[in-house]
Amino acid sequence: MSTADVTVSYLRQNALRLTTAESCTAGKIITLLSEVEGSGELIESGYVVYSPEAKQRLLNVSPSTIETFNLTSCEVAREMAVGALRYSPANVALATTGILGPDDVDGIPAGTICFAWAFQTNQGQSVFTRQLRFFGSRCEVQLAAAEHALEALAHFHQRALAGEQA
Repeated sequence: MSTADVTVSYLRQNALRLTTAESCTAGKIITLLSEVEGSGELIESGYVVYSPEAKQRLLNVSPSTIETFNLTSCEVAREMAVGALRYSPANVALATTGILGPDDVDGIPAGTICFAWAFQTNQGQSVFTRQLRFFGSRCEVQLAAAEHALEALAHFHQRALAGEQA
């Protein structure tokens, strides 16, 4: 089974509805999920937000967060996920922001991707973030990042159900 198949099964078994806020993955997360039959009932929406202005306008990312931490930061990914969840009836949001490459940007190495997973549960909202670095071509990094976002969803959902934050 593919990562998307496993994720769709998990979403269905746990009554989760997903929204995404994707920058560097450019809708790849939604694309992977949409290839699985029956996934449409589990996908609420997907934002593709490259520019700082789009992140601010559509997801309420603070300009000061971008200025302080840079676009490629866990802080921006967190605000993207929280914004996507705020403006959606979904109960889980995945966000990605980063640098696919091939060149480094503003001293941040190519392949650096920041992720956020936000969940709305009976215990409240939980948000988890991670920064990882992937290697390969732009397309390889983009696919690896999208798959990682999906692979980690169940792990962080279980932590959210336990009332954890990170």
